Amino acid sequence: MTAPAVTRWWWVRHAPVPGPEGLLKGRLDLPADTSDRAAFAALAARLPRGGPAITSTRLRCRQTFAALVEAGLAAEPAVAEGGLDEQDFGRLEGRIWGEIERDPEMAAFWIDPANFVPEDGESFAQLVARVRGAIGSIGARHPSGDILAVVHAGTIRAALAVALGISPLSALAFSVETLSLTRIDAVGSDWRVVGVNWRPAS
Repeated sequence: MTAPAVTRWWWVRHAPVPGPEGLLKGRLDLPADTSDRAAFAALAARLPRGGPAITSTRLRCRQTFAALVEAGLAAEPAVAEGGLDEQDFGRLEGRIWGEIERDPEMAAFWIDPANFVPEDGESFAQLVARVRGAIGSIGARHPSGDILAVVHAGTIRAALAVALGISPLSALAFSVETLSLTRIDAVGSDWRVVGVNWRPAS
């Protein structure tokens, strides 16, 4: 009996983005703070070497990947994948969460946060569907080995929803901090979650 092919997904959330606490960034193309060289070196040392690399199309993810390479990561040039971009928060983007959550129009969010669709945006459930499609497409190109993906918190939560077969609402409970590593393996048609939200020691 032949063992199933294994694809190891190494999901890294981008570095911190300077700005007000609680800023809803979404698709905004904001720069990252990549000055913590010790953290980047520790993270780079934990990642696989020489395999394919993918980022979202956002600047903060591309800068994070570049900083990992500068810190010693050996990887192929990164390919930007729009399917792995952060959730589109529409007209809510660029606002502070503390202000948004008190807005009367947010009543629908508190009733069903995973399916709430911001004006001109998408719901988290829609993000999960988008990420599911991107994982399938990327996985078909790389049916075994290691894949490094430098993306967003929402993207990683969506990947966990896909791997665990849980509802989008349940996936929102995962903590995914900046410069954290989440490892999910595709084993044939099954999934294995190896670790979630590992961070370099500060």
